[in-house]
Amino acid sequence: MKKKDDIKRDQNSKDDPCRWYNVCPMKRFFEKGKLEAKWIKSYCKGNWRNCVRFRMEEKGEYHPDSMLPDGSTDENLR
Repeated sequence: MKKKDDIKRDQNSKDDPCRWYNVCPMKRFFEKGKLEAKWIKSYCKGNWRNCVRFRMEEKGEYHPDSMLPDGSTDENLR
């Protein structure tokens, strides 16, 4: 039997943005012109299940605002 969270994940289509997008620093950095659109397209509004930030957020694990979706950091993002 599937858990409630598993069912909720199944209902999200690949085209839906990440559920954390509106509060994610990546959105803010993109809107300020500090982050290339490729990050948003590839992860936030694309394959967000592969985003390291998403997976850490789901587990309640700390991650710095400067961490990119691939897990690398960009200290210029502040």
